[in-house]
Amino acid sequence: MVEELVVAGVSLASVGLVYVMAGARVVRQYERGVVLRLGRLRSEVRGPGFTMVVPFVDRLQKVNMQIVTMPVPAQDGITRDNVTVRVDAVIYFKVIDAADAVIQVEDYRFAVSQMAQTSLRSIIGKSDLDDLLSNREKLNQGLELMIDSPAIGWGVQIDRVEIKDVSLPETMKRSMARQAEADRERRARVINADAELQASKKLAEAAGVMAEQPAALQLRLLQTVVAVAAEKNSTLVLPFPVELLRFLERAQQPAPQTPPAPQQPAPEPLRAVQEAQQSVQEQLPPRASRLDPDSEASKSGQD
Repeated sequence: MVEELVVAGVSLASVGLVYVMAGARVVRQYERGVVLRLGRLRSEVRGPGFTMVVPFVDRLQKVNMQIVTMPVPAQDGITRDNVTVRVDAVIYFKVIDAADAVIQVEDYRFAVSQMAQTSLRSIIGKSDLDDLLSNREKLNQGLELMIDSPAIGWGVQIDRVEIKDVSLPETMKRSMARQAEADRERRARVINADAELQASKKLAEAAGVMAEQPAALQLRLLQTVVAVAAEKNSTLVLPFPVELLRFLERAQQPAPQTPPAPQQPAPEPLRAVQEAQQSVQEQLPPRASRLDPDSEASKSGQD
């Protein structure tokens, strides 16, 4: 009889120990436990540590409270300026209410993923290509707001949404590359023109200084010769100063002739003598007739 009581007591203790072990649960630090008793939610959410539930009556569901990193699959869309793009993103979220995450939505991870894909496709259609490429911070904020609005009712909080990559067609890439190349060439030409303008001003100032001091040009010539000779070249090109050519040109020009002095008018008595000599010369016969008086007779006889 005693043996039967001992066996019964041991059996009862074993059953009780098994029952207790069946109801023992351990909730980790980053988890919260939601208890459903006969399908009804218990108001108390179990915290981290050791906890007990009623076996075969309570069901403990653990919810991870850590921040979840979920990639959003790439979505194809057409931007507002009619450019076909392929955009993928990443979303960071966490559960702030374990009870709502279990009760309000069947699978909060799947729900957040689908909402992120829909919102990403919607934000592509509302944006221009330039915004997707250069103004991503504003798009990230808009995308976060679109996903966070329905997720609040699921006990989920969206921490951050980031657009990772924007894939463009090859034709669009080539067009953008040509545009960037043309813009950089334009800026290079503007910079070169500005440099030429500044250099011309400095050269004009240098020319003015050299014009005031002619020896400066000779010194500059010697500096140029030294700079060329330092390269160990076999041929030395020596610039010829233009001022030296101008000096030789001035040396070859003839000296200007002095104009003859104006003749002084003759005195009155001398003028009268000159007029008399001129009148006498006019009255005399020609010189040939006076030298050879027979010349006309011989000429007439020959005729």
